[in-house]
Amino acid sequence: MPNVDAYEREVLSAFEKGSLKSVATKVELEKFKAAARATAVKDRRVNIRLSSIDLNDIQVKALEEGMPYQTLIASVLHKYVSGRLVEKVGLIPGHSVQTTPKRATG
Repeated sequence: MPNVDAYEREVLSAFEKGSLKSVATKVELEKFKAAARATAVKDRRVNIRLSSIDLNDIQVKALEEGMPYQTLIASVLHKYVSGRLVEKVGLIPGHSVQTTPKRATG
């Protein structure tokens, strides 16, 4: 198990004991389920070429996150195209942080 703090151990323990109760309404749960189904649909295949070094680094990151590397790649790409991927610009003090522009709709 990855490094967890005391709060995370407490939550995990409560989950394992079955003492956590959902506060979501049936309508909210249905909305969340529909969103999850729509997000999880993967109906296209893409082949890309990556350098061995980049692929190795991606595989290491995926292992640290506990997921397959293909899932990590798909997640990063999804966050990028949906405008939720934040890019840190420069590591020099005083430089700003910018977000990637949202894609045009319509």
